[in-house]
Amino acid sequence: MTTQDLVVQGFTPPLAMADFKLAAFDMDSTLINIECIDEIADAAGRKAEVAAITEAAMRGEITDFKDSLRRRLALLKGVPVTALDEVLKSRLQFNPGARELCAALKRAGIKLLLVSGGFTFFTRYVAAELGMDFVRSNELEIQDGVLTGGLVMQDWGDICDGEEKRRMMLQCAAKIGCEAKQCIAVGDGANDLLMMGAAGLSVAFLAKPRVREQAMVAINAGGLERLLSLIEAN
Repeated sequence: MTTQDLVVQGFTPPLAMADFKLAAFDMDSTLINIECIDEIADAAGRKAEVAAITEAAMRGEITDFKDSLRRRLALLKGVPVTALDEVLKSRLQFNPGARELCAALKRAGIKLLLVSGGFTFFTRYVAAELGMDFVRSNELEIQDGVLTGGLVMQDWGDICDGEEKRRMMLQCAAKIGCEAKQCIAVGDGANDLLMMGAAGLSVAFLAKPRVREQAMVAINAGGLERLLSLIEAN
């Protein structure tokens, strides 16, 4: 590992685990190894087209995440729901260190939030595996066993974008009685920046250049557990 594999800016480690009460995580390409929407698109033979939009959105080249998601979803119309099962069973894997980091945070009494622009079909599994306390994500609309290309309206809205990620993190923080400075936010794409900017500790994991530049910690190689080297246990 080189010094550029783990970059710290804006503070001098170590921090104290006791200073944090909530950790918010993005899912796709952060806790898991894939962008689920791209893999679903593969079943429709449209992965390259969808992945190009995903990449542009994550790099911040497309600034309207909601519009970019709707464009991608429209390309998935007619994909059988069995494609979701195939992605979950055959393609989704946890990124290195995801389980170790979440387990260590939970042992320290820190609550965990999974907040994703992805889909509940996958967040339910990931949240259960990692012991998440709170979850927010989008619900794919399914009719007659196929995707409609739309989303289901939930009580908070229909699309979890960057602003919703930030709002959800702060809402959960208020619920457990902690301040924004007591939050950790971990992500990789441009739609994580609002959440990361509001947190006391922002962490970019194998992230896009714009996200790495703005994060307090950038893990550019290795696993998520590397964050633990910067935080002292209680």
